[in-house]
Amino acid sequence: MVPEFAQTEVSMQFKDVSITRGNSSLLNTHSVLRNTYLLLSLTLLFSAATASYAVMSNAGFGTSLVASLVGLGLLFVIAGLRNSVWGIVAVFAFTGCMGYSMGPLLNNFIKGYSNGGQLIATAFGGTGITFLLSSAYVLTTKKDMSFLGKFLMIGLVVCIIAGLANIFFKMPAMQLAISTAMIFISTLLMMYDTSRIINNGETNYIMATVSLFLDILMLFQNLLILLGSMSGNRN
Repeated sequence: MVPEFAQTEVSMQFKDVSITRGNSSLLNTHSVLRNTYLLLSLTLLFSAATASYAVMSNAGFGTSLVASLVGLGLLFVIAGLRNSVWGIVAVFAFTGCMGYSMGPLLNNFIKGYSNGGQLIATAFGGTGITFLLSSAYVLTTKKDMSFLGKFLMIGLVVCIIAGLANIFFKMPAMQLAISTAMIFISTLLMMYDTSRIINNGETNYIMATVSLFLDILMLFQNLLILLGSMSGNRN
């Protein structure tokens, strides 16, 4: 029979181990989150710089398409280098390509709308506010949003198919509906991806950065299209 004092001592030791593991997990989560936000902020600035260069150099649709395809290819490179310092270099290359690919869209608003600059600024501000609010909600509540995974995947697939179909139908109302749905989905994706970070669903800050960057880019693009449809003044 184990003496009572020995049982108490063993129990306290197990509690200490449990607390230590909990703190270690919490510190690891915060470390990934800090590194993700730092890398995300730097890549967003770099992406904005390449987008500005594309606008100033009047990048055409062809070069924009090439940049997009290169960016998609770099996603596989990033996945392979995610545990290496070269993964960070690949992330900057990817975000730079995606920023450059935005050139024709931004030029279309600048040259095609008398209030194009205002629309871009509004979309940029709206994207930033949405990201801050959605992230703050998840970080404050620490809510597990993993239940949204299947819904978001289905929603993305439906929107992509609808977008491809609308290339042929060219229905403004359909484009408006798609952009609205994509804004809703991208906002939920930001919450979903942030939740995965703080709940240890994603422990690699390079991959977490890519996910959040794509969420933000998707939100900005569709918010800009929606604003153009609703309050744009064509030249």
